[in-house]
Parts: sequence; C-alpha cells; structure tokens
Amino acid sequence: MKRSLILASLLFLGVPAIPLLAQPKPTTQPAAKPAQVPLKPIAPSTVAVDDQILRDRRSVLGAIDQSLRYLQTSKAIQAYQNYPVKEITRDRVIRSLRRFRQLLLTAKSEAALSAAIAKEFTLYQSTGKDNQGTVAFTGYFEPVHTASRKRTAEYRYPLYALPAGFSQWKKPHPTRLELEGADGLQGKQGKLRGAELVWMRDRLEAFLIQVQGSARLNLTDGTTMTIGVAAITDQPYSGIGRELIKDNKLKLEDLNLPNVLKYFQENPKDLDIYLPRNRRFVFFRNTFGAPALGSLGVPLTGDRSIATDKSLMPPGALALIQTQLPIANSQKQLEQRSVSRFVLDQDTGGAIIGAGRVDIFTGTGVQAGNEAGLINATGQLYYLLLK
Repeated sequence: MKRSLILASLLFLGVPAIPLLAQPKPTTQPAAKPAQVPLKPIAPSTVAVDDQILRDRRSVLGAIDQSLRYLQTSKAIQAYQNYPVKEITRDRVIRSLRRFRQLLLTAKSEAALSAAIAKEFTLYQSTGKDNQGTVAFTGYFEPVHTASRKRTAEYRYPLYALPAGFSQWKKPHPTRLELEGADGLQGKQGKLRGAELVWMRDRLEAFLIQVQGSARLNLTDGTTMTIGVAAITDQPYSGIGRELIKDNKLKLEDLNLPNVLKYFQENPKDLDIYLPRNRRFVFFRNTFGAPALGSLGVPLTGDRSIATDKSLMPPGALALIQTQLPIANSQKQLEQRSVSRFVLDQDTGGAIIGAGRVDIFTGTGVQAGNEAGLINATGQLYYLLLK
C-alpha cells in the first residue's frame, strides 16, 4: 500500500462527499427532507478578516469570475426560480459578486475590506445541523495517481466507464459486491465487462478515487488522463472507517485516515470485508485534461471553492467560512488554526446533505491531499449579499 494513499481526504472514513467534479454527473437523489429555512440574516458590526485574501487576490477574482459565468446560464436561472430563501435572488447574487470584486480590486488592507463589507453587505448565516449555526467541515481534492490503459500483473484493479445500457438497469442497482466481487476483481464476469477504463495498482487507491470523484492519472505509456464521474449507482454510501468502529476494530477517538490505512496495511485481507460494505459504485469518463469542475460546470479553485447542499444553499454565491483548517507553519508543517476565509459555493455532493455540511476543495495533488485529509472540524458558514 503506497504512501500516496495517505493523501486521501477523511471523507471516506464516514462522511463522504463524492463531490461533483468534472461535470456532467448524475447523482442519486437524497430522500426528501423536511422544509427548513437554511439561512437567517444577521447584521454584524464587523466582518472577520480573511488575512490571506489580498495575497490570494488573483485566485479569488478568478473564482468570482467563474461564478459570474455560471450565473448567466439557463441552469442558474432555473436554480434561483426555486430557491427557498425568497430575498436571495440571482440578480442580488450577481450584484453582490460584482461589488465584492470591485472592493477586492481597490482594497488597501484586509481591515479596510472588512469595514466596507460590514457597511454594504448583509450576512446570511447557515442554520447548521442543529439550528444553532453549527456546520461540519471536511475537505476533498483531485488526486494524482499512476495507472495503466491495459491490465497487467501489476495494474489489475479497474476503474470503470459507464457500462452500456446503464440507463436501463433496474433500481435499486446492483451493489458493489454484486458488481465487482469481494476481491474487486470479478467485474469482467457480469455487467461491468468491457467497461474498464484504466487499471490501478492498489485496490484501496482505486476505491479512494471513487470517493473523491475525480483524478489526474499519469499513465504508464507516458500520457496523462483526467477523469470525472459519469454516474453513481442507486445505492447507499457507507464509510469504511465507521464500519471499522462498528466492529470494534478502531475506537471512535482514534478514527483518522492514517489509522485506517495502518489497519488495512496490517490486515489487507479485510479489504474484502469492508470495501463491499460501501454498496455505492462510481463510474468515470475521460475529461480530456479538463480542470476539476464543480456541479455548476465551472472550474474549481483550490482553497476557494466549497461544496454544499444545493437544494438549500445559493449556487455560485460568495460565502465566508469560519473553522479550523490546516495551515503550514514556518517549518512547512501543517497545523490547525482558526481561519476566516471568503469562498465561492460552486459544488455539491451525493452525501453533502443539509445546512450543516460543507466540503472544501483544496486543489490537485500531494499538498492538496495532505490538507484535505486534515480538515475535520466544526464552524460557521455565512453568505454575503448586498443590503
């Protein structure tokens, strides 16, 4: 089991995101939720300073421009026609983004920017998972792996393209166990035969790509392929970390990614037991080098794009998150710090359900994976709208 696995997000432990990278990507519809008011306006006298925003001004401006591009689409018009908070309209979101963009271009300091925001904007706070504003934050990223276009003795665990006739599959769809077998190698015996897209060296690595929803693959023939989700089966998701706790293999207080990876390093045969417990299966498509895309169909920006429940949260809008995030110290080691950060709401996920869940996109590759794997905290979520 390779070191690259340690870079995966905590999501697969029990709070899966399966963000909608590299759209289009159909998702299993969640069960109907009771009506709720997801956001409540507040009028703060000050706005917490994002002390990285001027240094990171170019990427924030780029993320804003991607949201503005989305908001001109028919998809955005339709989304805001049904948005549950009536005073939050597409026009208001557009005006808010444009004004924030102007303020960001002219701001001389973070304090001056915060003062202008407090004067001109109203904040709408997410009611959270407890109706008191508590939001659970996790991270996700676009991993980079090595793969093969052909099956070999070394590369033998497939990732699959959408099988022919998938739209006619009877629901509920077959489970992971039924599709690929307990050992993950039996796909050629049934509905997956002929749908192999690429082969991976490590079974858990292939599983983690299904959790993340996309990957950048360095192929053994010297080429590169980017993949994103084509479809997800109509089956529930189960985090393998939670399954280990259920069977008393790990204690709840010890639930973290390194401990789960250590468990499977020491007990590799147990992959045959625990991976099939995640009944959901993910199919991929070649995205031909495209950057990681969110559910809005625009590229995601590392550390500045988030995923939320789009039946509740305003797509494309400017948000402010306050939570604990891993930040590199002077020794370039990641340590948890309290952070206020402006972000754009540009993605969603099959398990990002309710007003109390946010997933932060950390980017592509090793460092992004390190950061994503350490995001597991609570905090607050606000949206900024012009008064």
